[in-house]
Amino acid sequence: MVNRRIAIIPARGGSKRIPEKNILEFFGKPMIAWTIEAAKESELFDRILVSTDDSKIASVSKEWGAEVPFLREKFADDHTPVSEATTSALQQAMTHWGEDYTTVVQLMANCPMRTSTDIVKALSQFERFDRVFQISCFKYGWMNPWWAVQLNNAGHPKRLFPETSNKRSQDLPELYCPTGAIWIAKADLLVQQKTFYGRDHVFDPISWESAVDIDDYEDFNFAKAVFKKASGP
Repeated sequence: MVNRRIAIIPARGGSKRIPEKNILEFFGKPMIAWTIEAAKESELFDRILVSTDDSKIASVSKEWGAEVPFLREKFADDHTPVSEATTSALQQAMTHWGEDYTTVVQLMANCPMRTSTDIVKALSQFERFDRVFQISCFKYGWMNPWWAVQLNNAGHPKRLFPETSNKRSQDLPELYCPTGAIWIAKADLLVQQKTFYGRDHVFDPISWESAVDIDDYEDFNFAKAVFKKASGP
């Protein structure tokens, strides 16, 4: 069997928190362009497919070198898990090009800080350890979820982990948070299970800078600050 890899970049239209988020300018390029270029520079993929329901996103994606031979047929709402949209796009791609794929890599368009080096490293880990589902994550730093609380209307806290309230941060286990930067799966198993959280899925850490995931304007401003810091004076 030919070892083919496909990168799928989900990018639906209709974003409510940031209108046209996926093509919003981010340091001189549409946001999605950063992901397309990272995928191209990795030189790992036989296909780089943008899955979108929006003709404007499709046009911009083609300009930056991605393939958009069809628009998304379904799963373009606010509620469907992105894994299902990616699975559907994978099946559309197999039918359209008459190709089978060994590996599918989902790269969210709203993670512009993830680089080609991150992609190469993640896929190397996936193949080296013969994994079936791999989800990118980052380690919590100064934010410590072990001390998280819920507040009632009067501002009184309810600890989520009361057993750790009196422990020092250095005495607590490290915690990790998933990020949409790089999700990888065996293509046939993704079609079967329709989720990257399938049986035997693992988390694979990347830097918190590469993991920045933009969903609202606060995230967007944070990403810009991180980018400027990384770019130097």
